[in-house]
Amino acid sequence: MKLTKRAMSIKPSPTLAITAKANKMKAEGIDVVGFGAGEPDFDTPENIKEAGIKAIKSGFTKYTPSAGIDDLRDAVVEKFKKDNNLKYERSQVVICAGAKDVLYNIAQVLFEGGDEVIIPAPYWVSYPDQVILAGGTPVIVPTKEENGFRMTGDDFKKHITSKTKAVVINSPSNPTGGSYEAKHLEEIAEIALKSNLIIISDEIYERMVYDGFKHVSIASLSDKIKENTLVVNGVSKTYSMTGWRIGYVAGNKDVISAIVNIQSQSTSNPTSISQKASVEALRGDQKAVEEMVKAFDERRKYIVKRLNSIKGVSCFNPQGAFYAFPNFSKLYGKKLNDRTINSSSDLSELLLTEVKVAVVPGVAFGDDAYIRLSYATSMDNIKKGLDRIEEFVGKLS
Repeated sequence: MKLTKRAMSIKPSPTLAITAKANKMKAEGIDVVGFGAGEPDFDTPENIKEAGIKAIKSGFTKYTPSAGIDDLRDAVVEKFKKDNNLKYERSQVVICAGAKDVLYNIAQVLFEGGDEVIIPAPYWVSYPDQVILAGGTPVIVPTKEENGFRMTGDDFKKHITSKTKAVVINSPSNPTGGSYEAKHLEEIAEIALKSNLIIISDEIYERMVYDGFKHVSIASLSDKIKENTLVVNGVSKTYSMTGWRIGYVAGNKDVISAIVNIQSQSTSNPTSISQKASVEALRGDQKAVEEMVKAFDERRKYIVKRLNSIKGVSCFNPQGAFYAFPNFSKLYGKKLNDRTINSSSDLSELLLTEVKVAVVPGVAFGDDAYIRLSYATSMDNIKKGLDRIEEFVGKLS
């Protein structure tokens, strides 16, 4: 069968591919340390699981409205008011099958041939492909580690053309953990408003911040900016609910209405049971979240310190999320068993085959000098994996 150009233009998610390969090796009895998965290793909190069980037992297992149940949309409205000082009406919120689905739907209702979308790099792997699937053109803006992997105002302005329709801001960032402070967001917002650009603000890691960093939603800076911004979030990362598949977005009523229409013809609605559990996640006890973030912070400090102690490796200190993004480029050109490392893909392949450590190559995120390690895994795994990486580097010639 002949596939469409659209289907042929899209690559499989490298993060999911790495995780699948590592899991296959584990199933074969191979001792693999996986740093690939972008999901918390903690279980979903008990109160949330109980809400899901209650939904099943009460028979809440049928179709729901395409936009999501009113109770969850209202809980999202409450969350934005409480956490982000953002006031929305229920009609400005739609619930989707995960934040990835939210972003896909946004691209489908906003972008078409001729539209350009500015995406700072390093970026989450799906941003460019989702723009391409919608017929648009991703415009990649490289950022620098010395700037905290944040897009500067000058870099932003240089890439705006008459075709630019939107800009994607991910703070805290996957893969770098870099985050935008209010002053940085103000600069981005001012430039976006001058060119009447839509701001897509992916804030899925907002609760996972460290060293006293305060997350600020760009939409909260002014009413004008709020009008031009779509704020994307979900329960996957904060509440360790990746498999429950619930994300949400708030913003312009016309955009939200169009997403609801798209959803009515694609997934119909988010899972009924997961929606009930998500109401409990947003409104219930938040102690489990605080404990999870505390554990991530411990791991973050350890993994960054260890990586920076390895000769030839340097690692940015992330302000948020649960990823380390070390620079291994000083090791490029070195060899192991007559195999030369020339890229992050070479490095990732050798780490997996030689020392059984699974990482994601930085090229997947738009910067080949780096690799990504998720510290959403146990401290024992982190220590074992870093021991192996250090041993591997020591064998290079």
